[in-house]
Amino acid sequence: MSDKWEGKLERIDDYRWLIPRKEGMRVPGLIYSTQKMLEHIRMDKTPQQVANVAHLPGIVAKSMAMPDIHWGYGFCIGGVAATDVEKGGVISPGGVGYDINCGVRLLKTNLTKKDIQDKVSVLISSLYNNIPSGVGSKGRIHLSKGEVRQVLEKGSRWAVQQGYGLQEDLNHTEENGCLKEASSDSLSNRAIERGIQQLGTLGAGNHFLEIQEVEEIYEPDVAEVLGLSLGQITVMIHTGSRGLGYQVCDDSLRVMQNAVRKYSISLPDRQLACAPLDSPEAKDYFSAMCAAANYAWANRQCIMHWTRETFEEVLHIAPKDLGMKLIYDVAHNIAKIEEHVVQGKKKKLCVHRKGATRAFPANHPVLPDDYRNIGQPVIIPGTMGTYSYVLVGTEKAMEETWGSTCHGSGRVMSRHEALRRFRGNELKDELSKKNILVRAKSFKTLVEEAPSAYKDVNSVVDVCDKAGISRKVARLKPLGVIKG
Repeated sequence: MSDKWEGKLERIDDYRWLIPRKEGMRVPGLIYSTQKMLEHIRMDKTPQQVANVAHLPGIVAKSMAMPDIHWGYGFCIGGVAATDVEKGGVISPGGVGYDINCGVRLLKTNLTKKDIQDKVSVLISSLYNNIPSGVGSKGRIHLSKGEVRQVLEKGSRWAVQQGYGLQEDLNHTEENGCLKEASSDSLSNRAIERGIQQLGTLGAGNHFLEIQEVEEIYEPDVAEVLGLSLGQITVMIHTGSRGLGYQVCDDSLRVMQNAVRKYSISLPDRQLACAPLDSPEAKDYFSAMCAAANYAWANRQCIMHWTRETFEEVLHIAPKDLGMKLIYDVAHNIAKIEEHVVQGKKKKLCVHRKGATRAFPANHPVLPDDYRNIGQPVIIPGTMGTYSYVLVGTEKAMEETWGSTCHGSGRVMSRHEALRRFRGNELKDELSKKNILVRAKSFKTLVEEAPSAYKDVNSVVDVCDKAGISRKVARLKPLGVIKG
């Protein structure tokens, strides 16, 4: 039996495709894609996941998927859905994912390529040595259970208070690096234990730290506000809440399965297990998820601090001359209670973004003052060997997608299939020919994250730009990358 999805898709325009409502669906589905990209999207049952999400109680408007859509647990990765807080809306851990607040932060510098072209190898080796990576990696920071709880409650602010960064970093972090609804009491002992030794670690999988060069500018005025210019060196950090976040998700799914029965919720897929937002099960999960998100922000904050120190040591440069400042930090896997306009009225919604980035427009009150006139920065990582992008949010995104856009390139090949097709030494040589240095814990990690295992990030970003749900500002080219 073929895995190909044979369901109906109605073309709205070149970049929007509607999944019409069928029995049980409370709203239609909507996929952002080109005709060509749909050929692959249809190759498995991922569109069915978009349709399945449309069954959630309280879902508003549409179940959506960004162009980096691919198969996930419950929700597809690239999925966006909002439920009405006051009208029976639910929260679903499958709409956040296992790696809670997997996200990206982008740092700018005063350096150009010529300043580091003879030092990229040393920088990559030093960063690799100074920042723990890999499966189950343990960090340089050893916390007590009490200190883990402080991290969970304070997020990035805890890291800054401990000397890992600057107060100004918080202003350019989504939610200032802390969700106030967090409660460490909602986490299991096992989750707390898993957080003791992993703060300040990259982890494995698609997580990375990358040295990049700004290769192209699309909107010079916006780029200037962000402090970006052609030839400039940037650094991108991509990681999340590590084992702690995974445990929070795992613990909550067992509770949510019981909640589905308790509240008589009918679902087409048990992986969409959920609970009404006003229920104790939902409140416990939400406060635990917020705590895990705070851990992830603190994690990226510590890694950024050591990145700064490494550049200063290797280049023998003062912090002021280095000018390594945070442009922005965005979350990819998270659920937020936000205010949005629904049919002309302001409503509180629980917005699930799983493999999707918040993309709020100019003049939104949550934005830092210096970005108020341009919109929220959106950081889209590619894969090692391909470009990454900086975009900004738009009013169109606010109207259509609850202020959301894509989060990356999106897989087209399973890790197992990548291991079958590619060889690590050949891949490393291929990257070297492109003048991209790479350090990884193993060839296995390298092969699983081969650029060919992912969609073309240029095409994914173009869909979002042309659909108007974010605007391209700059393109970044990799020079060196650390993989877990």
